[in-house]
Order: sequence, then structure tokens, then C-alpha cells
Amino acid sequence: MLPYIAEFLGTMLLILLGDGVVANVTLNKSGMKGAGSVQITFAWGLAVMIPACIFGAASGASFNPALTLALAIDGSFAWFMVPGYIIAQFAGAFVGACLVYLLFKGQFDATDDAAVKRGVFCTAPSIRNRGLNILSEAIGTFVLVFAIKGMGNVPGLTDGLGKFIVFGIIVSIGMSLGGLTGYAINPARDLGPRLAHAVLPIRGKGSSDWDYGIVPLVGPILGAIAAVALYAAIPW
Repeated sequence: MLPYIAEFLGTMLLILLGDGVVANVTLNKSGMKGAGSVQITFAWGLAVMIPACIFGAASGASFNPALTLALAIDGSFAWFMVPGYIIAQFAGAFVGACLVYLLFKGQFDATDDAAVKRGVFCTAPSIRNRGLNILSEAIGTFVLVFAIKGMGNVPGLTDGLGKFIVFGIIVSIGMSLGGLTGYAINPARDLGPRLAHAVLPIRGKGSSDWDYGIVPLVGPILGAIAAVALYAAIPW
């Protein structure tokens, strides 16, 4: 059970810290309101790196159903563990989002803009175009997964340095492509908190925008599969 517990707790921490920084920067009455996209992008990188350092040895620190599925497809991960990992990831993301709401309830109550409240939990495009939005999520996830696979080709790369490089990958994707869709690049990161937004008693929360929810589900899966397929085709 340890790998599944690690994936649950790791994804929960990822969302607690990642959605937490969005709440910290965007909600009224927050002490860091207005800090901006740079703080959000760096904090998301740290939100991935910290649980990866804690749980990497226990589960491989996937925290991402698209990555888990892609690694199973290329033979790097056991298929029989995929369902348990994905359930743990979605559950951890949901619980992490609920904790963010609990901690910031006063700030949610003080914020009138329903879109800002939803933005704490899940992603949205700057320009709504489903095809391009899916492509953006696919390319962002492709970069993530291809870079993670490619790290295995670096001689002498230690586990600790590898976790720091993952931080750099997340920050780089966010700073370069994040303005398009909010760079979910992880179905659990978006859909778990989106479900939390739908069921939590958030004052004046508005719609959970399930019509857009297909984008951060399909895009990352396509991008991750393309990444492992191309990586396998290269004669390293």
C-alpha cells in the first residue's frame, strides 16, 4: 500500500501548495494579494518538487495520471498498479483542494468574483478555443514528460539534483506557456480540484465550467503518450 499512500499524500501536498499560492495571490484579504504570476509560477514548481523529494523513493513521485499512464505504455511502470495510482492521485488532489478552501474560507467569502474563486481550484484558457487549448496542454505535458525521460540520459545525475531539475521544468513550462491555459499538464491537478469546487459550499462560486474540463484531461494524456513514443523512437 505504501506507493498508493505516497501518491495520495504527494498529490495532496502538490495541490495544497499549488492551489494555495493561487488563493494567496488572488483572493481578497490575503496578505499576498497581487503578488503576481511570477510568484505563482515559482510556487507551483516548488509544489511539485517538495512532495517529489519526500515520496520519490516510495512511489516514483508521479502525482500525474498522464505520466503514470505514459510510463506504463512504454514499459517503465507496471500496468497492474496504474488504476490504484490514478485513484490515489485524483483523491489526493480533491483533498488538497478542500484543505485550501478550509484555510482560505474567509478570503473566499471576501471575494466577489466567481471566476477568481474558480481559478484557485482549476485552470481556464485566456482565449477559449478547444482545439488550441488541448494542443497547448498536450505540448506542455510533452515537454514535461520528454524532459523527465531524458534526464535518464545524463550521466551522474543524482536523485536530489533530478528533483531540482523537475522544479526547473515546471517553472519553465509555466513561464513560457502558462498564460495560454494555466498549464494544468496533469489531469488530477485540474479535475480533482474542479470537483472540489463543484461540491464545496463556496459562497457565490458560480459555475465549475465542466465544459472546459475535457481539455486538461485529454491534452495531458495525448502529450504524455507522444513524449514516450518519440523518446522510444530515438536511437539514444
